[in-house]
Amino acid sequence: MDDELNTRLKPLRERIDALDAQLIALLNQRAAVALEVGEVKKHFNAPVFRPEREQQVIARLQDMSNGPLASEHISAIWREIMSASRALEKTVKAAYLGPVGTYSEQAMHEYFGQSIEGLPCPSIDEVFRSVEAGAAEFGVVPVENSTEGAVSRTLDLLLQTQLTIGGELALPIHHNLLTLSGGLTGVKRVCAHAQALAQCQRWLATNAPHLERQAVSSNAEAARMAAEDPTVAAIAGDRAATHYGLQVAYALIQDDPHNRTRFVMIGKERTGVSGHDQTSLIVSVANEPGAVFKLLEPLARHSVSMTRFESRPARVGTWEYYFYIDVEGHRDEPAVAAALTELGQKAEFLKILGSYPRAR
Repeated sequence: MDDELNTRLKPLRERIDALDAQLIALLNQRAAVALEVGEVKKHFNAPVFRPEREQQVIARLQDMSNGPLASEHISAIWREIMSASRALEKTVKAAYLGPVGTYSEQAMHEYFGQSIEGLPCPSIDEVFRSVEAGAAEFGVVPVENSTEGAVSRTLDLLLQTQLTIGGELALPIHHNLLTLSGGLTGVKRVCAHAQALAQCQRWLATNAPHLERQAVSSNAEAARMAAEDPTVAAIAGDRAATHYGLQVAYALIQDDPHNRTRFVMIGKERTGVSGHDQTSLIVSVANEPGAVFKLLEPLARHSVSMTRFESRPARVGTWEYYFYIDVEGHRDEPAVAAALTELGQKAEFLKILGSYPRAR
């Protein structure tokens, strides 16, 4: 059987080897052109990473493809190709909520590719500070979770910062219960970020009610603790398990199987029009009847669709709020620009956080 199998596979493998040889030659040609692009960008002091351009490249290739590769496979392959090309032009650094093994690190690699240089930070505040100070070109911060809602600290910092949002990613969150042994014998407490504990509370109550629950700064920190203490279990992802040498005692313990976290990429450069964009903004209005209706009326009049609307206490005055709004389209597109101009005239405060390619 093995001889017959090898006989049948041999010509197919030879065809694959020949195609691989063509691919590597073409990839190196592409990389050489990317280096030329880098030289031109240096001359004009243009940014190395343009998320709208990369989105356009991926969308065009997805439209060209007749299969069998699915659109998400094309996106993953070309994101890595472009990441490697970027690294030839310049080493790009992104700050994220550390330590190594967090979902923020995973989001960074899924968005920028594996060739990005990561800068782990102890807090979301430090991610913002690192980008503002120039220690990293970009930052990756969680902004909302499908189960637990908004990440309040990120929203507060977006209000204060001069940085702009340049991209987003919706990351599926798969929580595992990790231990040194791969079981729960001798384990006395489970550690995780407070949101992760909340996202797994039903599973923990049903399957491990005897374990003490302890909130820590991140799931990766919980994994680090579990790697040093056999009485500790951690809730974390596959990346943390691999990095800290832990085993999966129970997989996929999140209460919501569709649990996702939305991350945004922050930086100093504005993102151009990709054709599939959204714009995020913060507004406040006077505390009077009909104020919010009047505020949103320009969006309806200019046929600009609102995809998110969330209120946050302003912390100044009584019963005053900031409204965090996402709308479809780019700030430079005529309809969105007109709506934002009118909205700015009606609002007491308006801050455009950025226009950027929507997550697909």
